Amino acid sequence: MLSFGNLIVILLIILLLFGANKVPEIMTNLAKGLKAFKDTLTEDKDSSSKS
Repeated sequence: MLSFGNLIVILLIILLLFGANKVPEIMTNLAKGLKAFKDTLTEDKDSSSKS
C-alpha cells in the first residue's frame, strides 16, 4: 500500500512532467472516464437483472 509520503512524491513527479496548467485537464478527463466506466457497470447490472 502507498504511504502518504509516496503519494506526495508521485504527485510532484506528475506535476513536473505535465506542468501545473495541464494537471486539471488530465484530472477532468480521468473523472469523465471513471464516470463513464461506472455508468457502464450500472447499465450492465440493470440489463442482467432484467433478463
